[in-house]
Amino acid sequence: MLRLSLKSPIHSFLSRDISSSLRVVRRAPNLTPSSKRLMSVLKDLPSQSSRVLVFGSGNFGSCLASHLGDSKHDVYMWARDECIVTHFNKHHRNPMYLRDHQFPTNITAVGPELPGKELIDTMDVLLFAIPTQFLRENLMILHPQLDTKKMPLMIFVNKGIEVGTHALTLEIIVDTCGPDVAKAATFISGPSFAKEIVERQPTSVSVASFTESEANKASALFHQPHFRCYTGADPIGIELSGALKNVYAIASGMSDGLGFQNNTRAMIITRGLAEMTCIGTAYGASPLTFLGLAGVGDLFLTCSSSNSRNYTVGYRLGMGESLDTIMKTLGSVAEGVSTTKGVKTIIDELGVNAPIANSIYEVLYNGKDTRAAIRELMALPPSRELELPPTAGGPARQLLRKLGLENP
Repeated sequence: MLRLSLKSPIHSFLSRDISSSLRVVRRAPNLTPSSKRLMSVLKDLPSQSSRVLVFGSGNFGSCLASHLGDSKHDVYMWARDECIVTHFNKHHRNPMYLRDHQFPTNITAVGPELPGKELIDTMDVLLFAIPTQFLRENLMILHPQLDTKKMPLMIFVNKGIEVGTHALTLEIIVDTCGPDVAKAATFISGPSFAKEIVERQPTSVSVASFTESEANKASALFHQPHFRCYTGADPIGIELSGALKNVYAIASGMSDGLGFQNNTRAMIITRGLAEMTCIGTAYGASPLTFLGLAGVGDLFLTCSSSNSRNYTVGYRLGMGESLDTIMKTLGSVAEGVSTTKGVKTIIDELGVNAPIANSIYEVLYNGKDTRAAIRELMALPPSRELELPPTAGGPARQLLRKLGLENP
């Protein structure tokens, strides 16, 4: 069995106030069993800071590095661009992302080469904010550097489905690092724009793992008065939520770009959630996961704001720009564009009715006119509003077998 170190502590706020917090918790009459388990984990954690290595220096990787650095952890942030490494270490600013933000001085940029075993062995936490399409190749390089007898907490925040294999991140981890690492891997997702996190605006996220203690450790690591974490045990649902919502964000942006207003956006969000839940349930996720922060929470955020890269792609499509032009000038990764390919394959294999997702695929990859796509969607015959698939769980069962969590 994989054993993980309990050296990763809670953040500085909880560290200062752990005794008083525990006294309050003991007096709380309606404390849930999960809260009691989490407080048990917090009570046993040491008070010194953790050493965290963040892979990725984009918007989200940078903001999480800042958040953890602000929480008095010792943070290292890997960037594949040497200019970012040099500039960051000199000025404590990222010249490409969150450029107006002054980062804490306890963050050190490393790269462009991937960190080696000497540095990785000193880390309590490895946090992956690498785009899904590049995760496999990096994990294949990093896996031989990991000490399997003293594994760090491994957290993944990327959102997407791998092109070609149609694999979720969990399956990529199984393939590259083995089932023990995948079972302990923790996933964080939810409505969380990077700019607002570094401004300490109140934010909540979902934290999920097949190993409850690892989810609790990740929650404790990130939890702050302005950053609240909720744990769960459905990483497959968390992953699907994070990937699927980007497809519907493109649809919402496209609608706004075409000049449609609030009624249409509300329709897309609501019907998008219904499609996400149907796809996720057919895949084998819990339908309840899609009602949480990683599901409807993140869907609402990305469908409603021009700060969303995927919404922006859709908006510019609706305004008449070509996808090639948009992708060349966007300046950052919009995971929904590549994810749509994987979603299309999953929909077809599962036999799920998901007309909005299918329409986005037609616009992105078959050149369908955006107005024609809207007209065709509105011309569909009446149907039942809410209906889960009659069969569910095939892909998830196969993945669980890979993890050794279900008998063949």
